[in-house]
Amino acid sequence: MGETVTLHTRNGEIGGYAARPARTPAGGIVLVQEIFGVNAHIRGVVDRFAEEGYATVAPAVFDHVERGIELGYDEAGFKRGRDLVGQLGIDRAVADVAAAAGWLRDQGVARVAAVGYCWGGSVAFLANTRLGLPSVSYYGGRTLPFVHEVPRAPMLFHFGEADPYITPADVQAHRDALPDAQVHTYPAGHGFNCEQRADYDAASAKLALERTLAFLRAALA
Repeated sequence: MGETVTLHTRNGEIGGYAARPARTPAGGIVLVQEIFGVNAHIRGVVDRFAEEGYATVAPAVFDHVERGIELGYDEAGFKRGRDLVGQLGIDRAVADVAAAAGWLRDQGVARVAAVGYCWGGSVAFLANTRLGLPSVSYYGGRTLPFVHEVPRAPMLFHFGEADPYITPADVQAHRDALPDAQVHTYPAGHGFNCEQRADYDAASAKLALERTLAFLRAALA
């Protein structure tokens, strides 16, 4: 279903993985990766959203540092991913979301949202506050320093109740700082949406997707 595409950002050219639905898209999604690159899991999520009716593109943000990054969910992958995130910086990632949203609009998709996972969940939040995109953040562990930023569009958060990186106090801080955002928690750990991770929880992933699709239908109507 998907294809490799080229995105022109203000910081240079990067790749991406995109998929379109068979019917007229209900909207567009910029899908922001975890720290592991646009790997098989992220490509599968892009395809899934396309099957649900959304033209979706995942920008390969690590191309600014090194092209073709696809990491596994082992300690070496975590270490390399954290290093790449540090080299990339958050501002370039947000600029890449803007470029990907522009690419979708050039494809004729007028209404665009951002959906991100882990580190990408925090980038998705900033795509809301800085770019004005309706956004969905799955277990974004780096959002707390930015919760003072004011959302410019509808915002949805998903967190695992057993996440060792995002405490219940952290989740409450989101609720307190962002009272208009939807915040849902699940009986699961970090990365519960990823079938390749030890914390994958099928029931929580299913419910989170249902809520995400309902959010997107309303936000992109």
